Amino acid sequence: MEKLSKDWLTQGMIDFEYKKYLLLAYLKTVRSSFDRVELYPFMGDLVFHYRNLVAVKENKTLLKESFPKEISLEEFKKLELSYRQMIEDDAVMSELESIIEFAIPQIKDSLQEGSVIYEYVQSQCEISPIGVTPLYANEGYLFVTQPPEKETRVFRYQVSIFEGSQEQLRSLNTELVDCVEKNLKNTYERIKLDLIRKFQDLPNPAAYLIISKMKFPFSQTLMPVAKRLFVKHISQA
Repeated sequence: MEKLSKDWLTQGMIDFEYKKYLLLAYLKTVRSSFDRVELYPFMGDLVFHYRNLVAVKENKTLLKESFPKEISLEEFKKLELSYRQMIEDDAVMSELESIIEFAIPQIKDSLQEGSVIYEYVQSQCEISPIGVTPLYANEGYLFVTQPPEKETRVFRYQVSIFEGSQEQLRSLNTELVDCVEKNLKNTYERIKLDLIRKFQDLPNPAAYLIISKMKFPFSQTLMPVAKRLFVKHISQA
């Protein structure tokens, strides 16, 4: 099973064996992805489903703040309505609780497996500024490369800051603008100067290099890890 529906818990037949089959089939796909060191999109999905199950178990209701931003208000209302209808049926609720008790540790185990891979990938990444970093670093360029590739992907980035329930949160938007090859003449500093000439709306941009010591699947693993690492670096700067 490639994907577990966002409302898998309340969708269709509420039967322990059926839901167990759905979940285990999904987690088998997740493990296959992790075996290939491909973390996403499954890591994000696992976090979503885990928070959902814990919210239902601990609060007997769905808590909007427990859900990632990927779920829309309409999707949340659909989940909430389905769950409220089930609360009135004791037999259904008993079956649902059995499903939740089984599912939480299963998903948690997969999350922990993914977290080990994530931490290893992150440990292989190094981040450093390119040239002089201006005081305003919430917009600029992010260079990402890994061996044995000769090319470096160059992204334009923008960090957005918004208020969470307890702290300021940051999101990172990136757009691929170029793929360049670094050599003795074409240094990262030279590439940065070329970008300034090409995109004159950023006359004094921040620029950072993230280099991985090992090769990982780029879109599924390295780039998502690099982005999170970069946001952490910016927030601590």
